[in-house]
Amino acid sequence: MGKRIGKAVRILLVEDAADLAEAIEHRLLRVGHAVDWQRDGNGASAVLAYQTYDAIVLDIGLPGRDGFAVLSELRSRGDKTPVLMLTARSEIEDRVQALDIGADDYLPKPFDFREFDARLRALLRRRQDVASGITRIGALVFDRGARKVLFEGRNLELPNREYRLLEILIGRLGRVTSKETIAEHLFGFNDEAGPNAIELYVARLRKRLEGAPLTIGTVRGAGYIAEASADSVDE
Repeated sequence: MGKRIGKAVRILLVEDAADLAEAIEHRLLRVGHAVDWQRDGNGASAVLAYQTYDAIVLDIGLPGRDGFAVLSELRSRGDKTPVLMLTARSEIEDRVQALDIGADDYLPKPFDFREFDARLRALLRRRQDVASGITRIGALVFDRGARKVLFEGRNLELPNREYRLLEILIGRLGRVTSKETIAEHLFGFNDEAGPNAIELYVARLRKRLEGAPLTIGTVRGAGYIAEASADSVDE
């Protein structure tokens, strides 16, 4: 993988294509990570019932039960282990379903191993940062403990509601957040919580984040989605 995370980690690899699995396993072992390889969904679910991991690389199309079922079961019991999903299917529906179920990232096959390495490093780094209340997206740093947002080392002065809005969206990075969910967390009982108010705060936050490696997209009829820019995955 070329760069170390700082300490060896334990990774579950769930992939039925032997050639690809062996190549991934070799790359992970080469940098000192421990790897458990499962070839089907049933075996993966059985292992995850008693063993914890630092990250999971999970194929969607698996014998037995598919990756969606494995991930859904994992999240249903509150397990927040970072999951990078792989699939030979490129349809947007697969990507949306994976993220909605709780995948942290998604990589379609075939892929460049340098991108795989970068995405996995980002997930592992994100897991380490979450413990300290920090989310890093390229040069953008969201520090919950210090209640600060830094971009390229510069403090972004965000009013309270814009900070809370960013906190809500970053907490669901890569997943759609409905206007109803935003309203519940952003406004009090006596506040104006209509769609226009939410749109106003989103517009203000977008302006403050201009140039940052984070975009806030509008999903018509559903809400908003915060996504990291493609070139920020390996910052």
